[in-house]
Amino acid sequence: MVDKVSIVTGAARGIGLATSKLFISEGYQVVMVDRDADQLMLESEKLERSYPIVCDVAIEAEVKDMMFSVTEKMGRLDCIVNNAGVAEFDPIENIDLKKWRRVMSTNLDGVFLCSQFAIPLLKQSKGSIVNIASISGLRASTLRVAYGTSKAAVIQLTKQQAVELGEFSIRSNCVAPGPVRTKLAMAVHSQEIIDAYHDAIPLNRYGSEEEIANLIVFLASEKASFVTGQLIAADGGFEATGVGLPALRV
Repeated sequence: MVDKVSIVTGAARGIGLATSKLFISEGYQVVMVDRDADQLMLESEKLERSYPIVCDVAIEAEVKDMMFSVTEKMGRLDCIVNNAGVAEFDPIENIDLKKWRRVMSTNLDGVFLCSQFAIPLLKQSKGSIVNIASISGLRASTLRVAYGTSKAAVIQLTKQQAVELGEFSIRSNCVAPGPVRTKLAMAVHSQEIIDAYHDAIPLNRYGSEEEIANLIVFLASEKASFVTGQLIAADGGFEATGVGLPALRV
């Protein structure tokens, strides 16, 4: 039996790394993709059945070369997880076109390019696409005009993929994580921000990288074989709350 193969972008850390580890534990061979070569190699060396490829998903030529390598080395692809992303957190008037394009080129163009080049292999396997958006693509927030807009576009792109690729039995779904306790988040979130998130989230906590990975791998699996075109917010109930006052909670 040929092992299943998945690609995970942004795999050198955070949700992408947790997802790679979970795929491996489920018997997949995992192509770990990231533009941070040093961190990617460091993490990949710790894992069996992982194949690191340094690639910036915002650059078409690099994505094309990455997918060619997957075709040559693996010969198949069962799932691609488009997780790579960047952010610029500034007021609207401070987001110039350079910052805007930096976010869009990775968060939106990267998802489009990686999925596009993966389609021939996914047709053969009747595989799946899992795009990683954000709760910021569902509810507006300050300082996130570029990031939130890019993630909202990823949600719509997921639906387009599901509709157009369904006839080839390719599924496409989207995960929108809420606040997650990654090293990066904990490095930039002050205690005041952490407390505010805890107050605003019905489960009163951040999510973990592993909790998001569990959902991603489920959507990629045959257990979700009739699920496509769907958005699932893994956010502890954050999106459901709308705008509320913590003081009015029971």
